[in-house]
Amino acid sequence: MTVRVLLADDQVLIRSGFAALIGSAEDLEVVGEAGDGAEAVRQAVALRPDVVLMDIRMPGTDGLAASRQITGSPELADVHVIVLTTFEADEYVLEALRSGASGFLGKSVEPEELLDAIRVVARGDALLSPRATRSLIARFLAGPAQGGPEQHDPALDVLTEREREMVGLVAHGLSNEDIAGRLYLSPLTVKTHVNRAMSKLGVRDRAQLVVLAYQTGLVRAGDPEPR
Repeated sequence: MTVRVLLADDQVLIRSGFAALIGSAEDLEVVGEAGDGAEAVRQAVALRPDVVLMDIRMPGTDGLAASRQITGSPELADVHVIVLTTFEADEYVLEALRSGASGFLGKSVEPEELLDAIRVVARGDALLSPRATRSLIARFLAGPAQGGPEQHDPALDVLTEREREMVGLVAHGLSNEDIAGRLYLSPLTVKTHVNRAMSKLGVRDRAQLVVLAYQTGLVRAGDPEPR
């Protein structure tokens, strides 16, 4: 199945470069381009791409506002957004993740990493650059200046102990395969637990699961990675 991609960036040369790269992959296809956030939203509604590559800073409606509109629309529930930034340590990225984006990439990303990221997000079963995302969230959401979240949050009470464990491991940047190896489970079993946790918590994908893990205090900045 071909993954359909919408490019949103105000710089034509950058869009052209990404389009050429994506077009070189047999399983990926650029179905549209947009020069600002408002056009990106219109194109997303008209074209229903699998993935939107969204520049975070654009004139008029920026990528953050456009991401919120796309991910907040029930009719676009199958459209996934990847935020593109010049600098990965960008506070707007956290806001994009909070509003539904599936992950982020720096514009200096290696070509193969970009292509793989599109495929991963289109599947909806993994998080982009999990360790980088964890670092970003720890910095802007759970930093010591904010005092940190409460130890217990009732939002997590809907989860079983196993599901809580899974969410914690996901928030530490582990893939399903990593978790399966640690807990001596099959990757399919892990995926089932993670999907159930996402459904119970009402989050779109693993990116939002990581955000929620930090917001609720299940995982805190500086926590050692579980072994």
